[in-house]
Amino acid sequence: MTALATRPLSESTDALLRFAMRADATLTGLAGVAIAAAANPLSSLSGLTPAQEYSVGAAFVLYGVVVFSIAALPSLRRVGIGVVVANVVCTMAAVAIIVAGVLPLTETGAVLTLAAGVYTALFALLQYLGVRRLA
Repeated sequence: MTALATRPLSESTDALLRFAMRADATLTGLAGVAIAAAANPLSSLSGLTPAQEYSVGAAFVLYGVVVFSIAALPSLRRVGIGVVVANVVCTMAAVAIIVAGVLPLTETGAVLTLAAGVYTALFALLQYLGVRRLA
């Protein structure tokens, strides 16, 4: 006879947080691959250099791998809070980049940067709700 080591899904309180972290990691990682693959054409649209675009893509892929990995940990409360904070910081950084004008972005580049900020804000909210559900 074997015993179940985990709670049944109906009793799980971390399902929303796990889902939100894995969805964030997957979508961000896929976006990173696309950005890195299209770094040269994207650079003419965004105003960044191809090396900067490639670096952004690589950072997105790295973030995706790390977050997907930590989403498998048995206890998610602390890492979930960390991911929420990271997403909030990325949202604020996206807005600060546009407001301060520290990068030579085109209009398209500015729109893409703000869209990334909205994306991270939405995932921060979803992950925050997942953290709140933890008992």
